[in-house]
Amino acid sequence: MTEDFRFFTPIKVRFIETDAQGHVNFVHYLTYFDEGLTEYLKAIGYSYSDMLADGMDMLYVRSDCEYKARAFFDEVLNIYTRVERIGNTSITYAFAAVKADSGETVAAGHIVTVMIDRGTRQPMRVPDRLRQAIARYSTVWDDRHAEREIGARKGGK
Repeated sequence: MTEDFRFFTPIKVRFIETDAQGHVNFVHYLTYFDEGLTEYLKAIGYSYSDMLADGMDMLYVRSDCEYKARAFFDEVLNIYTRVERIGNTSITYAFAAVKADSGETVAAGHIVTVMIDRGTRQPMRVPDRLRQAIARYSTVWDDRHAEREIGARKGGK
């Protein structure tokens, strides 16, 4: 599942994020995804602070999460993040929460954001600067991913 993702950020499960059943309570996965999105934006060179400085913001308008396995206190989850779709005013991000030690996927989901003008609070086109940062990051990844796939097909690593 993670082969489609270039970026991840590790998160260590805190005790307060677990419930009476001993595993991470479902509500925390969306917080993990939010952290993944924030760190992804930094990694591509267009942080949330840059967005605000450019006079725009983003609203989370939809989210979903599919729970696949349990995670526990002190485990490290790698939160994989990528852009799945860029629309006119929206971006759909995809996520996978994966145990760092075993590679087991514990949750997967999406967050859809809509870009807004900070002054008017009205939807606006996803800015070119953000589109370009995503494209640069994705192009480098796509090229490397393709090279690895071609090498694997030829029996290389």
